[in-house]
Amino acid sequence: MAKAKTDPNRKVIADNRKARFDFEIGETFEAGIQLLGTEVKSLRANKATIGESYVSPENGEIWLINSYIPEYLQANKFNHDPRRHRKLLLHRRQMSQLMDGVQRGGMTIVPLKMYFNDRGIAKVEIALARGKKVHDKRETEKKRDWQREKARLMREKS
Repeated sequence: MAKAKTDPNRKVIADNRKARFDFEIGETFEAGIQLLGTEVKSLRANKATIGESYVSPENGEIWLINSYIPEYLQANKFNHDPRRHRKLLLHRRQMSQLMDGVQRGGMTIVPLKMYFNDRGIAKVEIALARGKKVHDKRETEKKRDWQREKARLMREKS
């Protein structure tokens, strides 16, 4: 129902690759993001990071906190704060689903990707996630290493 589209021609701006290693990803959502003009221009130049950012429900709204969108150099005094809190735009049902997951389920909301959709609108893919334990992380690393080794052996055979 609220799954983010996996469109191959969307332009990915920032990717939180570490999130899939540190968390078990549950349900994903596509959220709009409230931006200023200089932020959009900076995003169009592919200059953003969401690696250390997180999503927090506050006062009935969902906020993206600690994401980094650098200042736009040509903006002079009308620039934005690079690490300001940005409001995420979701439907009420999606917001309540996320808030319930955080309050009742002991889960966290993690930003996965920031991208422009096919209409040129900035979106953030967020997910309800549960933190992995250390042994789960080791197992994930073993599986990844085995897949890499298997691919290398197959290449050598052919």
